[in-house]
Amino acid sequence: MSTRSSARSTHCFVKNTILLAATLLLAACAKPASDAPTSTAPAAASASPAPHASNPARDNSAEVAAYYKAHPDFFVFKAPADLPPGLSWTDGGPLPELGSPARKRGGTWQGRIQDFPRTLRILGPDSNSGFRTYLQDDIFLKFGQLHPDVAGPHRFFPGVASQWAVDLPAKTVYVRIDPAARWSDGPAVTSDDVLFMFWLNQSTYIQAPWYNNFYGIGENYTRITRYDDLTFAITLKDARPDLLSRVLELTPTPSHFYREVGEDYVTRYNWRFAPTTGAYILTDNELKRTATNRNHISFERLPNWWANDKVQFRYRFNPAQIRLRVIRETTTAWESFLAGDLDAFGMNLAEYNYERLPDNAPLVTRGLIAKSTFYNDIPRPNYGLWMNTARPLLSEREVRLGIQYASNWALVIAQYFRGDYTRLNTPSEGFGDMSHPTLRARSFDLALAAEHFAKAGFTKRGPDGILVNAAGQRLSVTLTSGYESLAPVLTILQQEARKAGLDFQVEILDASAAWKKVQEKNHDITFSAFNVGVELFPRYWENYHSVNAYDQPYLPDGTTPNPVRKPKVQTNNLQSLAIPEIDALITRYDTSENLDEMRVMARKMEEIFYDEASFSPGFVMPFYRIATWRWVHFPENFNARFSTDALEQNVHWLDESQKPGTLAARRDDSKAFPSSVRTYDQWKPKE
Repeated sequence: MSTRSSARSTHCFVKNTILLAATLLLAACAKPASDAPTSTAPAAASASPAPHASNPARDNSAEVAAYYKAHPDFFVFKAPADLPPGLSWTDGGPLPELGSPARKRGGTWQGRIQDFPRTLRILGPDSNSGFRTYLQDDIFLKFGQLHPDVAGPHRFFPGVASQWAVDLPAKTVYVRIDPAARWSDGPAVTSDDVLFMFWLNQSTYIQAPWYNNFYGIGENYTRITRYDDLTFAITLKDARPDLLSRVLELTPTPSHFYREVGEDYVTRYNWRFAPTTGAYILTDNELKRTATNRNHISFERLPNWWANDKVQFRYRFNPAQIRLRVIRETTTAWESFLAGDLDAFGMNLAEYNYERLPDNAPLVTRGLIAKSTFYNDIPRPNYGLWMNTARPLLSEREVRLGIQYASNWALVIAQYFRGDYTRLNTPSEGFGDMSHPTLRARSFDLALAAEHFAKAGFTKRGPDGILVNAAGQRLSVTLTSGYESLAPVLTILQQEARKAGLDFQVEILDASAAWKKVQEKNHDITFSAFNVGVELFPRYWENYHSVNAYDQPYLPDGTTPNPVRKPKVQTNNLQSLAIPEIDALITRYDTSENLDEMRVMARKMEEIFYDEASFSPGFVMPFYRIATWRWVHFPENFNARFSTDALEQNVHWLDESQKPGTLAARRDDSKAFPSSVRTYDQWKPKE
């Protein structure tokens, strides 16, 4: 893959963007001092608030220093004179500028979240939620940013870094931090924040196994070298095709803010806003307000943000405030949008696009609301049914195969999505020739479903039409989802499955509760999707390696399943897969420096997953649609080629001078403006 964004490194499940209402939700999910003057911007939530009585102040500086000293081969300290001679430094060169010079700064973006965040932490329990997009994924500046409109593995432009250099034989990337880079509470970003990033992510305090592994000593990275306040180098274990991404897409960590990290990290930092390199903050006053009123939460733009005039950022992040209202029901959010209380509404669902707000609706023809369809070019989120093989019934492969044939995705696409979508075939589509070229998802087939259920012992129908086995056990599983807006999809699957004698007990929870249940591995089947970054190749370790399925998955021989193994929580192996052959392939895949070799292994793994039948592929959405009020504007080409939703790249802006007249026209049928119903198909796949 060309990107290994630490911000999205856990593939955040259910990405609750500000378009959450009626859109297909992508998760989450998610995610490396000079004496320059301090920022004059207002402080974010204080880096070191007065300690709570049960959380006395502490300082982990000595512990961190001791950790560095105990690992001298990983944490290395040198002088600028030790930099290798002849390094070829670059800033990525000229690239098309993002955003539009026509943009206006200011105004308040009115958006929606489905529920109030459980935490402001970006690490640890409950942090891998859709709200993370506002805390890090779409806001935080990395050292280098992948250009979202230009193809190729090395299309980076400066973020927190000003320059970088690559020594491929040494598997090392050298980075110079922009001297202007500041944390939102004032201090400069320094190399010490990069060393501390590794300490924090390697620490067990954060209770985040994925990060412990990814950042672990010798896992992906073998050395971090500090040369001075603004210069560092990171050495990787392997010269992977995405070597540059694995360094530039890291994000520094504000060491001054996290100096109190210890055993109580989860509770101590649960409701503290960490300083950011990005444009938006949660102020102290806002956090105090939410203690008594959690109906909304608002981010403020830093008026003197250090990157205000930096190329690639000067035309972006335009609203002065982002106000997110908690609206749990999609229908309620829709009414709020029509009232002008929300600025935008996702129109990916056919019901909203064709029935509730068709192109000939008065609000559209009179130019009050614009409709936009944008075809993007990204690896596709893998919507489908993820079956937990740790559950007794679903441990039977024949049952899983029966479920595959009893799931009528074709009807979902034709009936619910009006044929706009296509069938997903594997969980790793959209990676070019790294995706499997011939595997095709199993079609709805009642005869084949009955055949496989019979092999599992389910041969007779009960009085309610559901199959039972000789012991009287019903063929019934719970189907859990956090997609309230997609409940009709599950209803269709449920009704069609009954024809095969399969009982889907549909359970719709709010997004956070659903994700928590799945992360704790308490689900039978979850209907969900992982948000996939724009990468050269798919990643497999998170979702399929046995270390993410069970504590001690095998007996000492390494292949025999441990009879008392327990599912591992807080990982993304939702299927609880533990397959020695897959483990071996993943290990080779994750250390390979050859894309051709990786392609062979990727296809082999996809074939094994297909045979395991624990994932029923759902659908692919090759575009996104959005409705916006007239005062919302986008660049001429609307958005970036590799954008996953309309707001992700923050190129939109508000013209609030148009708002009063637009809302007045809403109440006066005689007033109208030029209508706007546009399809941007410059990246639409050729027929």
